[in-house]
Amino acid sequence: MASLKKKRLLVTGGHGFLGSFLIKALQGRGCRDIFIPRSREYDLVRMDHVLKLHRDARPDIVFHLAARVGGIGANRDNPGRFFYDNLMMGAQVMEAGRRAGIQKCVLIGTVCSYPKFTPVPFRERDLWNGYPEETNAPYGLAKKMLLVQSQAYRQQYGFHSIFLLPANLYGPGDNFDAGTSHVIPALIKKCVDARRRGLKSITVWGTGRATREFLFVEDAAEGIALAAEKYDKPEPVNLGTGGEISIRELARLIAELTGFKGKIVWDKSKPDGQPKRGLDTTRARKEFGFRAKTTLISGLRKTIDWYEQQVLA
Repeated sequence: MASLKKKRLLVTGGHGFLGSFLIKALQGRGCRDIFIPRSREYDLVRMDHVLKLHRDARPDIVFHLAARVGGIGANRDNPGRFFYDNLMMGAQVMEAGRRAGIQKCVLIGTVCSYPKFTPVPFRERDLWNGYPEETNAPYGLAKKMLLVQSQAYRQQYGFHSIFLLPANLYGPGDNFDAGTSHVIPALIKKCVDARRRGLKSITVWGTGRATREFLFVEDAAEGIALAAEKYDKPEPVNLGTGGEISIRELARLIAELTGFKGKIVWDKSKPDGQPKRGLDTTRARKEFGFRAKTTLISGLRKTIDWYEQQVLA
């Protein structure tokens, strides 16, 4: 498949964090016929709503970004909801798309699907070599089932779908809610708020020894658009930078960039999550020429600037 320009596109989750950047990336390619559903109008956990969505949107290509997500705490508190909602949304979006005869479905998975002790860098072939880290296993497994469905539908029905595994995303517009945010927005909020209030310390979950790979949201959106244009194989594909950083290093870096000069206290009674995360991005580079462009420091500065503007607004 080449140009997306003349296609009718449906982007579930298009009003969300990643979705808003994907819309910009698609519009930058000349796409104008983009249907972006609102969750209050289309509950993707309900099949009757998903079928209505397909009737209303009549898409050629579906980008399925909608998900129930959160950080370690949110995953730990909502394992059943995260499993059920993510499984049902994805399974029904795909089934409705198959029934409607869409041309392609682009599915966004999660790095949480990888086994807990996957050797770094994570290679796509390692996906089935163990059980995911326990705190986010229900979410990760629900998403991984969409890969199974995607491959099964291709085999039985000739259904064209692809499955992408982005690293942890961050950037302007991220979720900064203290109860549900991921690590980068959580640390930025803690540091900026502490600096503004003159606090002498912040408390961060875990030991700080765990490592993560972070992908700037604009780069992720570009990778998804590239894959939609150029990739059509059953094998999953990692999207990332190919580098990792420890949470301890990350906290120090964010403290420095935000101007917080106080102490970082590690609450070792709280979980670290998966011990290590870093992706092998060879397949994305070879199959559709994706390379992340934004360095971590540059991306963090843009994200911090955005949050500071929100605080001052």
